[in-house]
Amino acid sequence: MTTVLITGATSGIGAAFTHRFAGFGCALVLVARDEERLKKTAEELRSRYGVRVETLTADLVDPAQCRLVEERLAAADDPVDVLVNNAGSGLPAPFPHSPVDDEERMLDLLVRAPLRLTHAVVPGMTSRKRGVVLNVSSVAGLLPTGTYGAAKAWLTAFSESLRVDLAPHGVRVLALVPGFTRTEFQKRAGMDVSSLPEWAWLDAEKVVEQALKDLRRRRPVSITGLQYKAYAFAVRHVPRTVAARMARSRTPAK
Repeated sequence: MTTVLITGATSGIGAAFTHRFAGFGCALVLVARDEERLKKTAEELRSRYGVRVETLTADLVDPAQCRLVEERLAAADDPVDVLVNNAGSGLPAPFPHSPVDDEERMLDLLVRAPLRLTHAVVPGMTSRKRGVVLNVSSVAGLLPTGTYGAAKAWLTAFSESLRVDLAPHGVRVLALVPGFTRTEFQKRAGMDVSSLPEWAWLDAEKVVEQALKDLRRRRPVSITGLQYKAYAFAVRHVPRTVAARMARSRTPAK
């Protein structure tokens, strides 16, 4: 049985992944900070799909709690076959208008945590000659958009590099690069998105569906929606000075 570990598993894209993998009959390891919500999610999945669901309550910004998840990923007796690095957060104001401690916490969650979790799971995957790492990045990483965009740019580049390095060992790596997606992310980050047009929004289920299609096609990056594929194409081909100005308008983020 395939075992899938998902961070940020109780809402948004993470929750969509839990339902998709549970529907495949996979065993799940769910990671989130809210213990009560985590237990409720696990009970719902067990009842609906009849799958094995394990929970780990952890704030990945806390090194000690992150290590608990690393230890689970490194366990040889019940190995994790698929890692979904989805946990994330944002800030309402651009750098340097948020407290530097908040900036650092965000970097810990968006960069340090996926780095450490991936480092923990990859040795077992390579020894077994199979495995998948899915990193949820953002279209914001395509443009110069402060700390959040820089972190997501790192995650996409990290994923593409890792994909090449691990391909000979049977391990697949994919970066998901969603635009604005209907999740709790914007509300938690304190972002005002009331002026966004309807066409700009994606559904988390569609993001996950596209990601799994692109994984099967062995693509390095998954972008959902024609609007964001066009956006990604445009920002790759315009001068960087123009891209910087584009970034000062509302920037897509998961």
